[in-house]
Amino acid sequence: MSLAGASGWCRGQRASNRMPTNHILHVDMDAFYASVEQRDRPELRGKPVIVGGTAENRGVVCAASYEARKYGVHSAMPAVTARRLCPQGVFLPIRMEHYAQIARQIREIMLSFTPLVEPLSLDEAFLDVHGCEQLFGPAAEIAGKIKTRIRAGTGLVASVGVAPNKYLAKLASDSSKPDGLLVIDPERITEFLWPLPVGRIWGIGKKGEQRLHHLGIRTIGELAATPARKLIDQFGDSGHYMWDLAHGRDDRPVVADREAKSVSTETTFARDIGDREMLRGWLLELVEQLGQRIRQIGVRARTVELKLRSSDFRTHTRSLTLATPTDVTDALWQAAAELFEKRIARNMLPARLLGVGASGLVREGDMQRQLFEETLTEKQRALDKAMDAIRVQFGTEVIRRGGVRPRPHPGDGPAREGDENRPDS
Repeated sequence: MSLAGASGWCRGQRASNRMPTNHILHVDMDAFYASVEQRDRPELRGKPVIVGGTAENRGVVCAASYEARKYGVHSAMPAVTARRLCPQGVFLPIRMEHYAQIARQIREIMLSFTPLVEPLSLDEAFLDVHGCEQLFGPAAEIAGKIKTRIRAGTGLVASVGVAPNKYLAKLASDSSKPDGLLVIDPERITEFLWPLPVGRIWGIGKKGEQRLHHLGIRTIGELAATPARKLIDQFGDSGHYMWDLAHGRDDRPVVADREAKSVSTETTFARDIGDREMLRGWLLELVEQLGQRIRQIGVRARTVELKLRSSDFRTHTRSLTLATPTDVTDALWQAAAELFEKRIARNMLPARLLGVGASGLVREGDMQRQLFEETLTEKQRALDKAMDAIRVQFGTEVIRRGGVRPRPHPGDGPAREGDENRPDS
């Protein structure tokens, strides 16, 4: 486990007592899907495991173990490329519901420390531990306890970042992987942040990074020194967003699921993807996860939202309001697929990020029930549960929702979810 020492821009657990503003944690599982497979099958430990795609060179890599990454394999890579780079790789199908069950265990561990847990995906979340120090110790100590509890309870490894805000906490966890615990000292944020390459800014992507390089901006420090107006002229509203992050500013609060006005799940691709059918496959997996999350927190959605960030760094959002609030995966998928097919133009592709969200959330107890609609919903809910159970036992590819066109190849899906994530962690 890596833990920054008492000197430099990060300090360890003792220093946390003098840093009351350091109360945001970002917990991120290391190579989650691949690590689960290695845990469940001990004979795969130490071997290059590739989740998604097939050994017959079809489909797209969903996740890769650290052993596979040494060969250059990463998520969103065509399986044929992964096979060429790592011929000894072990290709496995996605078991999404199995991963979701383990994620629920991990979520319960987080909730045992603070109720303010904001999931980004199955395998990462923000935590606000302000006010919990008297029970569990300073933030860095809480981070260490969470890592220990996760390993003891699941046999898996998490990396944790501790910082004054969400952006810096995530950057800390990313910088400490694998098996890391990194604390960013609020007094020395710029010393940590400014030497980093500008590509470490949230959401910039390869195209945005290239545009900044053309402007002579290669480090976050150089970005921070650039007048905000110049960035706004070049990137629109995103320019001001980048400028704030370059100064380590992020005032977004941690919002627990039950307090959220909306729920979303997203994935940022390691490489831009322009194939619409491939993107539909990724969207389907995101919708599956979204449906599970809103059912878990006991709400239904009035509106389904689709988000796509194109390779030119422009973010496109579309939404569709439903006739009746729903928590049924099939209804969410039909709305998301309609938004994608009818409102995402080809000139918006290739895509750097894809996401789906639910808003206009209504508590089940607050809804006026209608007999026919409620009976139909319960049948569909039962179908969701039955499908989940089958997928857990036999894999994700033995059953598929009616009306869903085939993905590029069975097993393809998003490697990670959440606004700020990258597919491989």
